[in-house]
Amino acid sequence: FVMNRSVFIAIFLMAASNLSFAALALAGDTNLGLASAIGFENFASGFGGVVVVAYFSALCDLRFTAAHYAMISAAASIVGRLLTGTTAGGLIEWTGYVNFYLLTTLLALPGIVLFWWMMRTGLVDQALGTAGAQQPPATG
Repeated sequence: FVMNRSVFIAIFLMAASNLSFAALALAGDTNLGLASAIGFENFASGFGGVVVVAYFSALCDLRFTAAHYAMISAAASIVGRLLTGTTAGGLIEWTGYVNFYLLTTLLALPGIVLFWWMMRTGLVDQALGTAGAQQPPATG
């Protein structure tokens, strides 16, 4: 339950960090705005990075943790880098920075809603592998 809520908060914060860059682009040349946007994005990404590693690890089967984690993280990385690496520059030139960051925030919303729905229906808990199962406390 705590992990589900942490993942939800992390994906929300990472989407919201895009809004801080949209605000920066609107505000113009401001050192305080730049420091604020970068600071918030670093916080959101740092928190999100730790949570994602824990969540990906929990999806794995204890017998094959290394292989499962490698496949999950590679798939997430390849898809993300392929899509963003080939489209971000062109989108920025076409839409401008403000609209680009607003668009990236909007594109994150279906994932946030989907994860929320999966939490509510129990699908997130059903997806957990044996590495994410609750272990009874040790006695002795």
